[in-house]
Amino acid sequence: MRVSSGVPGFDEIVEGGLPANRLYVVSGPPGSGKTTFSSQFITEGARNGENCLYVTMHESKDELIHDMSNFDFGFEKVMRSDRVQFLNLVTEAGKRTITQFGTDGGLTNRLTAFIESNDIDRAVIDSTMLLQHFFADMSEEITGFLSSLKQTDTTILLISEMTDPTSYSDEHYLAHGVIFFHNYMEGGGMTRGVQTIKMRGTAIDCDIHRISFSDKGLRVYPNEKVQR
Repeated sequence: MRVSSGVPGFDEIVEGGLPANRLYVVSGPPGSGKTTFSSQFITEGARNGENCLYVTMHESKDELIHDMSNFDFGFEKVMRSDRVQFLNLVTEAGKRTITQFGTDGGLTNRLTAFIESNDIDRAVIDSTMLLQHFFADMSEEITGFLSSLKQTDTTILLISEMTDPTSYSDEHYLAHGVIFFHNYMEGGGMTRGVQTIKMRGTAIDCDIHRISFSDKGLRVYPNEKVQR
């Protein structure tokens, strides 16, 4: 089974959508489109009646909604609905919520238990950079964390700050798929694109496809490729 990303044009470059119940890393430099892509992914799920979860460690729900307020794809409506749960792991409210799901095993066991107990269909976790605040040994513990997430019946996007698509870290090897957003200066202007670097069970072309932003959010152009 595949699920729609909610991003016009993207599903066409991954054989009709993301294979369900898998873990995907969404990487790229700041401002390249990772959060917008993830927000459209959550919006699509909520509209389809799915249970969704947005996990962050650096902003409130209102701040996230404000960040997406220039777009009109219905993000605020779903974020304020009962279809989307929002969890900020560094606030007292977030800590109390996650602690209800056990005191042993740290973040890995608690978040996995939260996802399974709430029958979460889609989740976004933002981001790997901030996970270091929870893990004493980042390299070792991130492996257990991602392996645990992969065992859930949930389609998960893990946002990862990354500027070089050829420089991989643990999460890129462990994930079922890696989606990379590019933005770079060319000819006096900004060129933007998205590249599916890997996706298990899916035939991909690995080309960089042009993207654009409008008031409707992010759009991918499957037939327009960007040369880097």
